[in-house]
Amino acid sequence: MKRVLILTTALLFPLIAGAGDKFPSPPNDATIAQLKADMAANKLSSEQLVQDYLARIAALDQDPEGVNAIIELNPDALDLAKTADKLRRQRKGPAAASLNGIPILLKDNIDTGDKMQTSAGSFALVGTPARQDSTVAAKLRAAGAIILGKTNLSEWANFRSFESTSGWSARGGQTNNPYGLDRNPCGSSAGSGAAASANFAAASIGTETDGSIVCPGNANGVVAIKPTVGLVSRAGVVPISHTQDTIGPHARTVADAAAVLSVIQSRTFDGRDPATGDVPLGWQGTGRQRPTDIPADYTQFLNADGLRGARIGVTRAGLAGFDSVVTPQPVLDAFEAAVDALTAAGATVIDLDDQGFTFPSPDGEFLVLLYEFKGDIAKYFATRVGVPVAGGDLQTAIDFNNAHADIEMPFFNQDIFELAQSVSLDPDAIDPNFGISYNQALMIDRDVGVNGIDAAISQFHLDAVFSATDNPAWSTDLIYGDHFIFGTSGLAAAPGYPIVQVPAGTVFGAPLGVSFFGTAFSEPMLIKLASGFEAVTQVRAHNPPTFADTVPADHIQGTTPTKISPKVVRKQHKMPPAPRSKFRMPHHI
Repeated sequence: MKRVLILTTALLFPLIAGAGDKFPSPPNDATIAQLKADMAANKLSSEQLVQDYLARIAALDQDPEGVNAIIELNPDALDLAKTADKLRRQRKGPAAASLNGIPILLKDNIDTGDKMQTSAGSFALVGTPARQDSTVAAKLRAAGAIILGKTNLSEWANFRSFESTSGWSARGGQTNNPYGLDRNPCGSSAGSGAAASANFAAASIGTETDGSIVCPGNANGVVAIKPTVGLVSRAGVVPISHTQDTIGPHARTVADAAAVLSVIQSRTFDGRDPATGDVPLGWQGTGRQRPTDIPADYTQFLNADGLRGARIGVTRAGLAGFDSVVTPQPVLDAFEAAVDALTAAGATVIDLDDQGFTFPSPDGEFLVLLYEFKGDIAKYFATRVGVPVAGGDLQTAIDFNNAHADIEMPFFNQDIFELAQSVSLDPDAIDPNFGISYNQALMIDRDVGVNGIDAAISQFHLDAVFSATDNPAWSTDLIYGDHFIFGTSGLAAAPGYPIVQVPAGTVFGAPLGVSFFGTAFSEPMLIKLASGFEAVTQVRAHNPPTFADTVPADHIQGTTPTKISPKVVRKQHKMPPAPRSKFRMPHHI
C-alpha cells in the first residue's frame, strides 16, 4: 500500500514542482472560446496554458490547506500541449470547432488508457492503469483536448456508506470548497466541481447517478450539465447504475459547458454502451424514440435573451427541508430572487405548487441502484488487470475494504456495499427490505418521468421546470457526515432526464444554484434558458471564489438567521411537502 502511495505522489508532484509559486495569470479566467481565439492568434500556446494551470494548482490546490481537488496530474500533459501547439502551427489536427489544446480534468472514475490511475478513490483499483480510454476520454483526445489530470471524488461515487462525507476518498483525502475551505464541495463529483470553480482547468468532467453533477455545481458556484442518460457514453466508467448513470461537464460558463458537451456526447450508437442507442427509462414504453437529429454543437443554442417568451414551471417542493431540519430564510429568499429574475427577463412563470401539481416520488430508485451496482461493478472489474479487485465482484471489494479498514474505512463503513451484496439478481424476486422486485421498481421509476416532468410540461405547456438545486454547502463533518436540507435532482434522476444547473446567488458568501429540468434530449432548450438566466444575473462573474478559510468570513459574531418552523415556511411560500420515499437517498451519488 505504501508503494502505491509513493508511486502516485511521484507522478503528481514533478509537474507542479517546476510550475512556480506565483498566483496564476489572467488566462485562467478566459472562456474556452477566448482561449481558442488567443491560440489561433498566437497570443497564447497550449504549453503556456498548461503551465499556468499547473502553477494555479500548485498554489491553491496542493498546499496542505488548499482545495485538494486534484488526485493525480497527467505526467504527459506538457508533452501533449507541445504536440497540440505544433499541429496548430502546421494547421493540422482537429477542426477549429474542437477543444484543440484546451486542458480538461476528468473525475477519477473515468478510464484513461495512459499512465494515470482510475481508482474511484479506492486503493482497490490502484495498480495497473486502465487498458483503454473510456469513450469520453477518447472523444476528448480526438478533439485535441489535453487531459490534464484526474479529480478527487467521494469514494466509489458516494455509494459505499450511508454515513459517508462527500468529497472524501481513501486515495485522495478530503476535497474542500473554493468559496470556503471549511465548506463541503458536495456530491460524488466533488473534485470536478471544485476544480472548475477554482480555475484549475478550462472545464472538468463529472458523473451523476442522482445529484452528483448538479450538486457540486451548486455548492461550488459553477455551471453543471447533467445530460440525458444515454446521450454520453458510460463505457469505461466505474458504474453504479446503467439506468441512471450519466457523464457531464462542470464549467464556469454555460458556453464552456455546452462546448464540452458537444465533444463528449455520442450522437450515434457507441457499441460499448447500449444506452447510446436507446432512450432513458422515462421514455421506455411510451412510443417515443431516440432523436435522429441530435445536434453536433450545443453552443448554437446559447442565447443571452433566452428567457424572453419562455414558459417556466416553478416548484418549491422540498425546499422547506427534510423532517425537522429547517431551511434558513436567507436561502429561501435567494431562491425567490432567482424566480423574480425569470420574470424580469421576460419569462412567464407558472407556480406548479400553487396549481396543485405534485411530483411523484421515485420509490423504486434505491433498489434499482443496489441491484444494478451489484451486477455492473463485476462487469467493470472484468475490464481491469493488475489491481486488487481485477476480475472480481462486489464481495471482492468488500473483502478488500475489510482487509484494509485502517486506510479505506477510517471514518465510515460500507453498509451500502453490504446491502447491495444481499440483493438477489433475480429481477422478479421480491426484495425483503423493499417489498417489491427490481422489475417493479423500474416501473415505479419510469412513471416518475411520465407523471412528473413530462406531465408538467404537457399540462402547462412549459419549456422547462425550474427549482433550487440544493441547499448551500455545509461545513464538512467527518464525524456526522453530510448535511443535506433539500435537493431536487431526484425529479430527473430516476427517469434519466437532463438538468442544467447555473449559479443564481450567494448566501453569506456561499453559492446557491438553480436547476432547469426538461424531458429526455431537451438539452438545447435547457442550454438556451440557462444561458439567458446567466446573462441577466451574472452571478458567477461577480462572485468568484475567495479561497477563504471559512464562509461567512466576516461579521461572524453577529446574529444568526432566524429559523422558523417547516409548517410556517410552507404556508408562507406555498410549498408542498417534499416527495417522500421510504428509502430516501442519504446523499448525492
